[in-house]
Formats: sequence, C-alpha cells, structure tokens
Amino acid sequence: MQQNRRRDRRPGRRPAPARTPAPDPPLAGAGIVLVGHFSARDKDHTARMDAAAHTAAAAGARVVGRIVQRRGVSAGGAARMGLPHSTRTVLSPGKAREAADLCARTGADAAVFVTPVTDRQRALLADLFGCPVLGPLTAPPA
Repeated sequence: MQQNRRRDRRPGRRPAPARTPAPDPPLAGAGIVLVGHFSARDKDHTARMDAAAHTAAAAGARVVGRIVQRRGVSAGGAARMGLPHSTRTVLSPGKAREAADLCARTGADAAVFVTPVTDRQRALLADLFGCPVLGPLTAPPA
C-alpha cells in the first residue's frame, strides 16, 4: 500500500480575492482638476487637455485646475521621454505635491488624469491628493 504524499495533505492554495476598485464618483456638478503626463514629443498636449476639459464639461463637471507634467523637456530627460517619472505616481514628486496642493486649494471633488493610470496608482494618488483619482474620461454617448 502506498503512503499518502505529504503535499496531498496540505490545504490547497486559495487565490487571493479580486480587488474591485471603488466606483467612480458622479461628475455632474463636481469640481475637477485635470492632470496630464506627456512626452516632449507629444506636441498636441494642450489640445488633448482641452479635449478632456470638453469631455468633462459634457459630463457635467467643471474644471477648477490643470496640471501638466512634461517628460523630456529638460536636459537629460530626452532618453526616457516615453516613461513615467515614477511607476508609483506617474508624476515627479514635486509635480505630485503641486497637484495635491491644487486639489486642496480649489476644493476639488476629483482629479482626472488625461493619460492612463493603473488602479494601484489611482489609490496611491487619491491618498496623496485627498480626493478620488479617475482615469481618462470617455465621451458621453451622443
């Protein structure tokens, strides 16, 4: 008769429960700060910020401030233009503090990134900014 193998007696590993991000707050009547992170090669960053402001206005939000982080504008940054300044916050530490100050000063209800951010980055930035952080907005159906 064969002995039971030790690993067969161990309880199986259970997968970690899937984290669901908090639902996005409604934007109707909310004051938002638009935040963008762009490469220096991206020459139309102002047009993209304006389009995001228009999309937010169509959703009923009012833009109370804008923050733009440009990568590769300064000397030495050109080699890493397409990369974020920080994998944790996307922005440089100084620009992240500036955005947090703007959110606090204007009483913003949310910060909306024009460029994509991960759920982990959103959670970290929400703690730093003191308000919910949203990814890029989609245009409402016409």
